[in-house]
Amino acid sequence: MKRSSLLLIPCGLVLLVSAVRAADPDGFVAYKAAELQAHAKAAKLDENKAGVDRVATWGNHGLMVVRREGDGAVETHATQVDVVTVISGKGTLIVGGTVVGDKNTAPGEMRGKSITGGVRTPMAAGDVFHIPAKLPHQMLVPKSLVVQVVKVDSK
Repeated sequence: MKRSSLLLIPCGLVLLVSAVRAADPDGFVAYKAAELQAHAKAAKLDENKAGVDRVATWGNHGLMVVRREGDGAVETHATQVDVVTVISGKGTLIVGGTVVGDKNTAPGEMRGKSITGGVRTPMAAGDVFHIPAKLPHQMLVPKSLVVQVVKVDSK
């Protein structure tokens, strides 16, 4: 009899831990690496060889997963900060400099063909980059790159 009641204690602990996990605080969300990779694979590539999945938006910030199969256009965001984490692949991030072929594509959003005079930084899995608003940036991708981007409105 004592032995069977001892066996129930670990089972009760497992149920208790599961119940605590099921009651996450309001606003808390966790995305596992495999889940982010699935979002990246499911995103359809556009004419810029980029597949974008807007995973979530919370107030002044949101999470996107981007899969690139080639070089991206130059981007400049008037009021958004990008915090980029490389999930897989390799590339080069160019920041700063002068944008070639700059044109307004949406309110507060500029795109261009290339950057002259920018700073080049290698990108690899695990790297994190903070790109302030108004700073031109471009990702050069020889093969494939998957990144998660936290966009923060800095109005």
